[in-house]
Amino acid sequence: MDETLTELGEYLSLKLDDGLSSYAVSFGELTLNVARDQIVRVLRLLHDDTRTRFVNITDIAGADYPGREERFDVVYHLLSPTQNLRIRVKVTTDAEQMVPSVTDVFPGADWYEREAYDMYGILFSGHPDLRRLLTDYGFDGHPLRKDFPLTGFVEVRYDEERKRVVYEPVKLAQEFRNFDYLSPWEGTNYVLPGDEKAEQ
Repeated sequence: MDETLTELGEYLSLKLDDGLSSYAVSFGELTLNVARDQIVRVLRLLHDDTRTRFVNITDIAGADYPGREERFDVVYHLLSPTQNLRIRVKVTTDAEQMVPSVTDVFPGADWYEREAYDMYGILFSGHPDLRRLLTDYGFDGHPLRKDFPLTGFVEVRYDEERKRVVYEPVKLAQEFRNFDYLSPWEGTNYVLPGDEKAEQ
């Protein structure tokens, strides 16, 4: 399998020339690293070329690496039923640079791109309807970014008295943001609530 994928990587590096930054075969999959402005051209070739025929877009995923200058990876997973192969295509971007939408090549990429925008704040140029998909329209932030707080900023609930949905600041029953991770079974450096009764 790795030989087939290596041959495919060599073939694509010749066909794509400057559009392909690098490629690697690992864990039984070929990964292509592509320049952001070349993504539509690369996916169109993967879709249309008779040797590849990657006609199924399985997913578009995001990954956040806050320490990098271009902190986001946009990862496209494709399937070729005729070749019985899978491929991964990656581009990098940041919060301001737009990634060209691939909805002209794969109409099914519409909601995947919307999800990446909603969860990470990745922007796609030329998308027909780029708006939030999973969170509310007034939602503050992007939940899958590494710098997004675990508890969020507001909680949403239905208020029976007001007969409408209300937004309230998060009230934590336990303070997760300052949790000390000491085990109560191994002993802590302080008295846990309720333990003061045991000493009497």
